[in-house]
Amino acid sequence: MAKRTTVLIVDDHPLFRSGLRQVIADDPRFELVGETGDGEAALQMIQEKKPDVAVLDVNLPGLSGLEITRKLQTKRLPTRVIMLTMHKDEETCNRALDIGAKGFVLKENAVEEILKAIAAVAEGEHYLSSTISSYLVRRRNRAEMLAAKKPGLDDLTKAERRILTLIAEKKTSRQIGAELFISPRTVEAHRANICAKLGLTGSHSLLQFALENRSAL
Repeated sequence: MAKRTTVLIVDDHPLFRSGLRQVIADDPRFELVGETGDGEAALQMIQEKKPDVAVLDVNLPGLSGLEITRKLQTKRLPTRVIMLTMHKDEETCNRALDIGAKGFVLKENAVEEILKAIAAVAEGEHYLSSTISSYLVRRRNRAEMLAAKKPGLDDLTKAERRILTLIAEKKTSRQIGAELFISPRTVEAHRANICAKLGLTGSHSLLQFALENRSAL
């Protein structure tokens, strides 16, 4: 028998959480390993249980779903994240994807779509609610256009890509170093390499480039 995908639910509305629990628990492909409505508790449970997939509300008491996702990336935990939200907000969707979320599901569609979302994300694919799937198409189009304009992006290492996305969040070298557990001097060296590969010159050119292209990086 194939291993079941382990799932953690995090939402601060008990009735909504109960609905998701029932849908997920009834599917033999998935094993529900926990649930909570608090962000801090969620992060601790994910670190302890290491579920394959965590279903996180964007807005939570304690840590938000976005903050939890960022911390999972920093700690390099393998759990894949599906974000839940009540709002059709492309900027929030892009922020979630930028920091490593694999899915973005509207609450109004969650009961119908959560099983497809979990299955897709567990396989390493992205999943967006059908009513906002155009966000992903536009995101890919922007990325393709940027890659054509700046072919040097393909030469960036994984570490340089990560640093570029953090620069787009207006983080300083010291803040980036703290998040990635490297020294500010190492961050500065990466920044210089990124500028060289992208052909950027000038003291603020890298920041300007990152901010202008944040949703395409």
